[in-house]
Amino acid sequence: MSARVPVYDTGMLIALADRKAKAMALHEGLRAAPHRALVLGPVLAQVWRPRPALVHSLSGALKDCTVPQARTSEPPMRETKAGRPECLACATSPDLVDWRRIGTALGQAVLPAKKRPDAVDAWVALAAARHGSAVIFTSDPEDIRAYLAVLAPPDVHVVAV
Repeated sequence: MSARVPVYDTGMLIALADRKAKAMALHEGLRAAPHRALVLGPVLAQVWRPRPALVHSLSGALKDCTVPQARTSEPPMRETKAGRPECLACATSPDLVDWRRIGTALGQAVLPAKKRPDAVDAWVALAAARHGSAVIFTSDPEDIRAYLAVLAPPDVHVVAV
């Protein structure tokens, strides 16, 4: 796959729920990407609350996203003329090596002052790394970059929202 896989962190979902212009424009532009925007389950859980306006806003955005291995989620890859390709990174659950890499990133990341290690952010960084070529949309770019510095993926970019 030549296109980068879009990965959303909690800040991006909050920006979408708040209908922030930059987040909405980015999300709209990604609707044509071969791989739907990736939203990890823990990221969704950090944002989801049973408030009607929030549920309505997030539900609309999630129609264009995939939550890997969630039974009722949209598939990671969009349909093509040749059928629907598979995303192996989304189809496979994390193994012990992945969880150890997250722990290592939590212990070794040089985070900005007054920031504490965040397992969800580290998992977002690793999920992007597992896809090979990805872009993470985040409201905390320095935190994500700190985890990426430890994980050292070859082609993961960070975009602030």
